Amino acid sequence: MKKIVIFALGLVMNMTAYAQDKVETTIAADFVSQYIWRGQDLGDISIQPTLGIGYKGLSLTAWGNVGLSKSSDTKEFDLTLSYTIRGFNIGITDYWFNTGLDPENRYFKYDAHGTNHLFEANIGYDFGFASLQWYTNFAGNDGKNKNGKRAYSSYVEANVPFKLVKVDWTATAGVVPYATDLYGTTGFAVTNLALKATKDIKITDSFSIPVFGQVVANPCSQKAYLVFGFTLQP
Repeated sequence: MKKIVIFALGLVMNMTAYAQDKVETTIAADFVSQYIWRGQDLGDISIQPTLGIGYKGLSLTAWGNVGLSKSSDTKEFDLTLSYTIRGFNIGITDYWFNTGLDPENRYFKYDAHGTNHLFEANIGYDFGFASLQWYTNFAGNDGKNKNGKRAYSSYVEANVPFKLVKVDWTATAGVVPYATDLYGTTGFAVTNLALKATKDIKITDSFSIPVFGQVVANPCSQKAYLVFGFTLQP
């Protein structure tokens, strides 16, 4: 019996170690002074939690936003299923907002003519020195084009990471390729030019807090923002 118990304990320990090697879990929360998304102002001081699980390039992530300073600020709950292999990635996101076509803000209402959900597909590649992503809405509460029809609103973004004075930086350029009232564009438009700096603040020998600052400009709407935030992650 003792040998069987030792064998069982060893088997469980090996299985646990194997699972830990293969399955990754993400638990985090960002605190931001403003919620700026793709060059658009969606709210003031907010908390943005993340919960995700990944296995061999396949991941499922839940992300949310809740405004802390104004009850009218955007509340959001997103689910993203994605797959990454080497530099290539592809995914689908189900966005849900507390404003939209449904006055009762029901999460489980998916009626195309009365939902607050928005569905988006994305494809991209990370070259190392830069990354490129294309996003297109294909269902749900999408924007309209000049003719009042579904715009299949799209957004294209390039990111270039670099390091300067022991700080991690990212330069971002985002464009909307054609007209959609979702982004407030009447044709091709540059909607997001940003520069973000991130620095880890050491709290203890085993714990640090990433702090970031970001300058964002939207040439299309003629708006600019300065955002500060930090991330809590065990």
